[in-house]
Amino acid sequence: MVYEDTDVVAFLDHRPLFRGHVLLVPRTHVTVLSDLPAEQLVPFFGVAQRLERAVEDGLGADGSLVLINNIVSQSVPHLHLHVIPRHRKDGLRFWLGPRHPYDAEHPAEAYAARIRDHLGYNGQ
Repeated sequence: MVYEDTDVVAFLDHRPLFRGHVLLVPRTHVTVLSDLPAEQLVPFFGVAQRLERAVEDGLGADGSLVLINNIVSQSVPHLHLHVIPRHRKDGLRFWLGPRHPYDAEHPAEAYAARIRDHLGYNGQ
């Protein structure tokens, strides 16, 4: 156990990408971030912020990778946030797949508009 309180639990990943790879999970069962109740966002991300600093400073890391997978590549159907220590030249190339740039057939503004529509945001 790395950390626990009434809202969250943090522990070392049993299949770490690098030693010191921590998983943070809410005690409330939710599958994805958008299902986490609003009142739990601050406690969850507050601990995530503290873990990021502790992993970097405590392990002498140059930085960290903080990520959440929703559904795709999510090996456990429970929200979990990874805090992974990083070192320069550690060999990890995070963007493993091909990039898909915007173009005339797939303009950036069309994607932005679709996301804005679902946010209920009109740009004001």
